[in-house]
Amino acid sequence: MRRYLRVVGLCLACGFCSLLYAFSQLAVSLEEGAAGGRRPQAAVVSWLADGGRGTGRGAGSAGPGRTGRCKEFSLSYWNPYWMLPSDVCGMNCFWEAAFRYDMKTRPDEKMHLAVVACGERLEETVTMLKSALIFSIKPLHVHIFAEDQLHDSFKDRLASWSFLRRFDYSLYPITFPGDSAADWKKLFKPCASQRLFLPLILKEVDSLLYVDTDILFLRPVDDIWSLLKKFNSTQIAAMAPEHEEPRIGWYNRFARHPYYGRTGVNSGVMLMNMTRMRSKYFKNDMTTARLQWGDILMPLLKKYKLNITWGDQDLLNIVFSHNPESLFVFPCQWNYRPDHCIYGSNCREAEEEGVFILHGNRGVYHDDKQPAFRAVYEALRNCSLEDDSVRSLLKPLELELQKTVHTYCGKTYKIFIKQLTKSIRKRYDTPPKER
Repeated sequence: MRRYLRVVGLCLACGFCSLLYAFSQLAVSLEEGAAGGRRPQAAVVSWLADGGRGTGRGAGSAGPGRTGRCKEFSLSYWNPYWMLPSDVCGMNCFWEAAFRYDMKTRPDEKMHLAVVACGERLEETVTMLKSALIFSIKPLHVHIFAEDQLHDSFKDRLASWSFLRRFDYSLYPITFPGDSAADWKKLFKPCASQRLFLPLILKEVDSLLYVDTDILFLRPVDDIWSLLKKFNSTQIAAMAPEHEEPRIGWYNRFARHPYYGRTGVNSGVMLMNMTRMRSKYFKNDMTTARLQWGDILMPLLKKYKLNITWGDQDLLNIVFSHNPESLFVFPCQWNYRPDHCIYGSNCREAEEEGVFILHGNRGVYHDDKQPAFRAVYEALRNCSLEDDSVRSLLKPLELELQKTVHTYCGKTYKIFIKQLTKSIRKRYDTPPKER
């Protein structure tokens, strides 16, 4: 009996070792398949066809730049450890990556911010970026889509920020699908519809925060980025309502096309899970077949071209009117515009907690129609990225805002500095950290 037990135990031990070896060789094959441009599934097929014999690698057979241990790499649901790039790790990748994932020792995930700038929007865009960097904690990569004549100016302005180790950027030209480029470029405002194509252009980016150039962050980008975790399984994007009060709403009174909810949504601040956007099939009113993002845009433009006023924002409203389950709606304080105070205060969340993101549409940063908005913009435009400059921003700003109490928006001027005060104290009144 003991002999049989010993034989069974030996067989089990051999089987376990064989299983370990099989998984190790599978990881190697997946890695080498990715290095050769093959999909992971193709690598599995190749490995199985080869009888489970992966290409062995000793100390002298590692490729250029490879190390014997896994490099640090950000893992997520959309980037699981079994799909790691080929240059990330060596023989023990499968086990080490799984261990790192379980122990939650991942490095900080990088946030991605996108903006589209055309015409005279350079200064406005730089001010927006400055407001994003003043408070942000995690690394931030900015994707700047701009006309060719603006590229050198952006490089010159952003070169002085090279000391910020948690910030980098990429510059892109303005591009639209070839046959319809002219139609897209002149839709609403020059280049505005570029945002519709971001999921198709930035194919390697999982999630993205798009903002208009006239946006100012009054709290860390990290906070709105964290809303991605609140998406349910069907939601692919997040925006704020166009209006809080239907009696002054535009879509519910004037729109000649479908729109989301009671008053539509505003796309000046748009948080996207672009992996989901690229893979989703959207319901629509043009065909019984569901269409993917890259296939639905042009038919929508052709159908509603004569009925839309606000260009790409109207198209987004049409899409989400047919797919309401796909949209996460965040409160108005994340996209606070003159509409929320020009006829009297109508953003309750901002009254309670302050403005989180200020949206100066209608050109209010550059005229005297809404001096409260202009005061905040000029304060941040004139502020440097040095700690002392940020700390000294509040008092002069409050004095300027007090001069605007004769306007509807100025009557509630404290909502403009309520969250800003908290953000500055939290970020700069604590022991300094490398940013």
